[in-house]
Amino acid sequence: MRRLYMSPRRWSATALTALTVGTAIAVVPTAPAHAAGPTDHVLYWNDVLIRTFRQVGGSPGPLARAGAMVHGAIYDAANSALCADGADRCIGQPYRTKVAPTAGVRPDLATAIDYAAYDTLRSIWPSINFAADLSTAQQDIPSSSARTDGQRMGSASAQAMISFRANDGSPDTSTYADGTVAGQWRRTGSGEPADPSWGLLRPFAMTSNTQFRPGPPAGYTSYAQLLASKAYADQVNEVKSFGAVNSTTRTADQTQAAWFWANDLNGTYKPPGQLFTHTQIVAKSAKLTQAGNARLFALVGLAMGDAAIVAWDTKYQTSIDLWRPESAIHEPQDDNNVDTKPDATWKPLSADTNGVNFSPPFPSYTSGHATFAAAWAGAMKGFFSTDAFRFVGTTEDPHASGVLRSFTGFSAAATENARSRVYLGVHYQFDADAGMSSGSALANHVTGNFLRPAVPAYAFDGFYEGQVKYDSSYPDGVAGGSMTLTFGLSANGTPVTDLNAVVGVSWNGQPGAGSGAVSVVNGRYQVTILPGKACGLRGQTLSVLLRDGSSRNLFVTCTVV
Repeated sequence: MRRLYMSPRRWSATALTALTVGTAIAVVPTAPAHAAGPTDHVLYWNDVLIRTFRQVGGSPGPLARAGAMVHGAIYDAANSALCADGADRCIGQPYRTKVAPTAGVRPDLATAIDYAAYDTLRSIWPSINFAADLSTAQQDIPSSSARTDGQRMGSASAQAMISFRANDGSPDTSTYADGTVAGQWRRTGSGEPADPSWGLLRPFAMTSNTQFRPGPPAGYTSYAQLLASKAYADQVNEVKSFGAVNSTTRTADQTQAAWFWANDLNGTYKPPGQLFTHTQIVAKSAKLTQAGNARLFALVGLAMGDAAIVAWDTKYQTSIDLWRPESAIHEPQDDNNVDTKPDATWKPLSADTNGVNFSPPFPSYTSGHATFAAAWAGAMKGFFSTDAFRFVGTTEDPHASGVLRSFTGFSAAATENARSRVYLGVHYQFDADAGMSSGSALANHVTGNFLRPAVPAYAFDGFYEGQVKYDSSYPDGVAGGSMTLTFGLSANGTPVTDLNAVVGVSWNGQPGAGSGAVSVVNGRYQVTILPGKACGLRGQTLSVLLRDGSSRNLFVTCTVV
């Protein structure tokens, strides 16, 4: 428990935002992502990637694979460029390669990122021209040996990734025969079975495709046992009630959450794009450096790339390829369960832009949305060393135009994402639970074994304001005022003054909140924060994220004047 110091000043507290609705979020057209050279090239190419998701559409697996490839290559390129200044400047362990620099040349970091992304994108989608995006990214970078070496490093990093993914099982051209027994998946009119063999794809980080496969639904390995169980009946009846297009059980907020997380339609950024966008929102709030973003987006990308494999392995490669709730509720076949009643008129809430209700064209168990969400949340927690990061998320689903939702942390967002599929009428709750379990275990594996910081652990001498030291609590900030804090770092007894040793800084995980850029003054790191009105007795937290993967937090309570 934090110790709070009392002050003779007047104290007050204000409530934190729970849910807001903002202006409409437009789908970005297929055009270069920026009109001027970007300040952060990792975010720039993530924008290009998400734009391409909208353009190509399709099922989530190939999009997640593309995200893992692009951001894995970007990470290796950025890491190689920074390692050129010495091992203590590396971001972390290489993923596929560490390209050696040319002697006497300091490679340009931005250029390395640009060519890693550009070459990888071209290999994934050879029919799409990304030349304008590359030109925009490079337009402010003058010709030099640094730029030339950065290009070499970026292209080499891309080629290492491209070679690694050659013949990995993509594209998936396999076919799948509809089920013929009760419980087995069959088409519901929304299209051909999507990527039946995606679960056999070569993993990005897992040791095997089945490493994080969940157990069977409700523990049953045969359709007859499952469909006759009370657990199955409870699941069917829940989604029948909460997920119906005309449900009187589902609340307005649950309906909004269902649409907010859907993004199943082509033309949206799809589930992987939504989670990448939420990663951007958090990264900008935390004021991450390009190096920090390179590592964060690679961790998220690798986790989601394998999440698709885990989910599709479970959907198609196990003993139960479970039918969607739509089929379960419609089918008149005898499931030997007196607690389920067929209803041929039932429709899920899920619908296209013409109002035609549909279920996604692949088996229900396990939930891809839930697996992606948990993998994303776990990667975010692993990077930030905390789950308590507040952020406001966006959506591109046309049924939730303009909706923003606020979350107290990564797990809270993932849990809502998973549950939303029941409200949408396309999944059972055990689909969501299994996806969350698999995705969380996968993310822990990724963050525990890949892209680990390569520098020694930093010693931190505490936060100081002038000569006053604060270890973990600042008792008397002024809401609406400012505080300039300093801190010192050392590694193995040697002072560290490299600005890139501080990966990012955030104030209570709030987008747009008041924390300035970090600088180095007289051998010490310095940051100014501007506590807002919400910083009352309940307090808020300044977080500083370091290159060694650790974070340092200062809990601040305030007087409101």
